[in-house]
Amino acid sequence: MTFKQFYLPFFLLVISLGAQARSGLPDFTDLIESTSPAVVKINTVEHVKARGRMQLPPGRQDVPDIFRHLFEPPGGMPERNVQSMGSGFIVSADGYILTNNHVVDGADEIQVRLSDRREYSATVVGSDERSDLALLKVDATGLPTLKFAKDDDLKVGQWVLAIGSPFGLDFSASAGIVSAIGRSIPSERNENYVPFIQTDVAINPGNSGGPLFNLDGEVVGINSQIYTRSGGSIGLSFAIPVSVAREVVSQLKEKGRVDRGWLGVVIQEVDRDLAASFGLSKPMGALVAQMDPRGPAAKSGIQVGDVIIKFDGMTISTSGDLPHAVGGTPPGETVPVTVIREGKKTNIPVTVGTLGGDAAAASKPVDSIDGGRLGLVVEPVDEQTMKEWQLAGGVVVTKVLPNEPGAKAGLRPGDIIVQLGFNDVASVQEFSKIVAQLPPNNLLPIRFYRHGRALFRTISIAE
Repeated sequence: MTFKQFYLPFFLLVISLGAQARSGLPDFTDLIESTSPAVVKINTVEHVKARGRMQLPPGRQDVPDIFRHLFEPPGGMPERNVQSMGSGFIVSADGYILTNNHVVDGADEIQVRLSDRREYSATVVGSDERSDLALLKVDATGLPTLKFAKDDDLKVGQWVLAIGSPFGLDFSASAGIVSAIGRSIPSERNENYVPFIQTDVAINPGNSGGPLFNLDGEVVGINSQIYTRSGGSIGLSFAIPVSVAREVVSQLKEKGRVDRGWLGVVIQEVDRDLAASFGLSKPMGALVAQMDPRGPAAKSGIQVGDVIIKFDGMTISTSGDLPHAVGGTPPGETVPVTVIREGKKTNIPVTVGTLGGDAAAASKPVDSIDGGRLGLVVEPVDEQTMKEWQLAGGVVVTKVLPNEPGAKAGLRPGDIIVQLGFNDVASVQEFSKIVAQLPPNNLLPIRFYRHGRALFRTISIAE
């Protein structure tokens, strides 16, 4: 057999496989051509009062701030214009445009530019800081629009495409895949109402507010955030899913604001040790660490120490799932909630409320208990702290002995213990009795306040 006869079939096979691989990649040209007319570039201007240098008299730099305006130049300080940019897209032909709240927040002037170079002045219909969405309106009709995808169709690994104006480069397209869904990213206010879509699509400053498409040209998300240390894309971008956007647009259009469901609880993650102490087969759910006594959860019978594993039929796998489920529930609606309480499953109907818009633990050396089986020195909580935090009881830790159960559980001086095992701690004397009766070699939950925030940990006595 000649060299040509032996290797030619092999080369033909490689070429054929390469052609098949290339043919399997998506072609975005038609998608971009059909959707880009409804994508807009947003330019904003904010009028900011410039900080001029005040002409203070020699030797009088100590003039109080309240009088310094007397030494400003005539006419006051000059204004300067701060410009920024972002992206958005048209959601209805009569001029409604969706973008990020942070794109237009504080803007005095908003200009919207279409891909065909038409420009309009826009006004803010309403904005929602919690979801970082804003609805704009321009005076126009017959505009091209985009269509929202179905809520639950997105899957990890699916191709997606973004169109926007990164760094001011008009109507740029970038593509990638969905890396994860349901990402919980707390905001600066430590709120978490958006189950973000994570992608590896190249998103940069200026893309904010622009659409994220599936291969059918439907909007699956609104590009909102990037994770970066350099200021540019490193392959971690996050988009607000249409399940959130659809409801926000509807409420902003109807009443200019967004009302969300509210339970009135503070929750924390359930780790392996906490799961064992609460009788769970694996870490799951959202542990209720603290609650508003006037909130919907308290009124419905949910208790501190309950682990919420289902809310209105939705499985709560992690604590971050609960705010997403509650926030999307219409206020006033009664929904079934499943909790694990002292190892047993309980179903509780809860009427959801409406979401509305650090005291340290002081102690006095009275009736202290030294060391004990937990290696903790505890004292009564002062009346002021009891009143401020609406505590019915508890003991404050004043000393933690090294290498003892309390130290291993992560307790610190200043922590206020309010529950040990499944028993409420009302006083120092009661704490002493509970500790004396704790079974050895068992993981038990311990609930305490630290800097005003309730936490659960696990503690075990080895004997």
